[in-house]
Amino acid sequence: MNAESSPPRWVVWRQDDNGNRYEVRRCGTREEAEALAAEMEARGHKQLYWVAAA
Repeated sequence: MNAESSPPRWVVWRQDDNGNRYEVRRCGTREEAEALAAEMEARGHKQLYWVAAA
């Protein structure tokens, strides 16, 4: 199974000001997921973003 056909293994999550949690996106690599979480955090919103294994 190659990288294009393997299932996403990492999830970027967001928690809003009310404590609600949402899945933002599934990514194939941790590096991709971490980069997305950092990009979202850099926007300056109060939400919390983190990466977890799928």
